[in-house]
Amino acid sequence: MDTKVLWFTGLSGSGKTTNADLLIKKLSELGKTYKLIEGDVVRKTINKHLGFSPEDIKLNNRTIVELCEKEIGKVDFVIATVVSPFKESREHARQTFKESFIEVYVNCPYEECARRNVKGLHTKIKTGEIKKLIGFNVAYEVPKSPEIELDTANEEIEQTNNKIIDYLTNQGLLFNANK
Repeated sequence: MDTKVLWFTGLSGSGKTTNADLLIKKLSELGKTYKLIEGDVVRKTINKHLGFSPEDIKLNNRTIVELCEKEIGKVDFVIATVVSPFKESREHARQTFKESFIEVYVNCPYEECARRNVKGLHTKIKTGEIKKLIGFNVAYEVPKSPEIELDTANEEIEQTNNKIIDYLTNQGLLFNANK
C-alpha cells in the first residue's frame, strides 16, 4: 500500500482539524483508510513533558513524523494536524516521506485565528497565562511551496476541502483508473 502523508500546517485556530475531519468523512465515503495523528493529542499525551520552546516544538514534530512512519503501509492516508511552525521540521517530514508527503498549508491570518479563539489560547496570551504563542510572539515560517494551500479566512469549509479532494483526485490517489 502506497500510503500518503497529508501534513496539515497552520496557526492554532486556522482550521487544520476542521478540514481534516471533513476530509476523513469524504475518504471514508470513498472506502479509503486513514490514520489521524493530531499534534495537540501527541503534545498532551506522549510529549506532555515538553514546553513550547523552539526545541520542544521541533521534538514534538519529530515524534509526529515517527508516529506517521509507523502507519506507512497500513492505511491509504496518514493525516497529521500540527502547527509545525518551523521550515526545518516540515522539511524533515518531507525528506522522511519523500514523494508520499503532501503539505497542506492552512493559511489564516493571526487576527482571524485570534477572533475564532477555538482553544482559548489567544485569551490566555492576552491575560499572560501563557507567555508564547506561535503567530503572536513566536514566528510561524510560512511554507513556500505547499502542495495544497487553503485560505480558511476567505473560503468556506466545503471550498477548502474540495481543494484537497481535487488535488488527491488529480494525483490519482482517490479513484482507481482500472475500475
